[in-house]
Amino acid sequence: MQKSFINPDLGILLIRIATGGLMLFHGVHKAFHGHDHIIGMLSDHGLPTWLWLGVPLGEIVAPILVIVGLLARFSGLLIAITMLVAMYLAYGAASFTLTASGGITTEFDLYFIFAGIALFFTGSGKYAIYRGANSWLQ
Repeated sequence: MQKSFINPDLGILLIRIATGGLMLFHGVHKAFHGHDHIIGMLSDHGLPTWLWLGVPLGEIVAPILVIVGLLARFSGLLIAITMLVAMYLAYGAASFTLTASGGITTEFDLYFIFAGIALFFTGSGKYAIYRGANSWLQ
């Protein structure tokens, strides 16, 4: 009997590890070095400065939940929203300008947005710490 190497759940796990792991580095950095620059950007754009409180949720809590596969749908969406706001604050109208090498300025941000949206639609997959009966827990 021939075994198939096609395993969508393993692919989802790798996306979860990459997305959560890479985003977690940003959150941990901000946890150790402060959120002053985030507060400054919010203030510069006329937004309430208390919105910085979403950064630890979107860059620490959500990535950990994505990695372990708990609330992956909700957490993926939270990561996508966090990065949409970050793109707006950091780049604004220049979000889609081309770099000298021909790429888009916000390629990195767009990866997180689309990976987060993908996790919203797929859920955690088979390899997760907890798979509840409710699809939102996946």
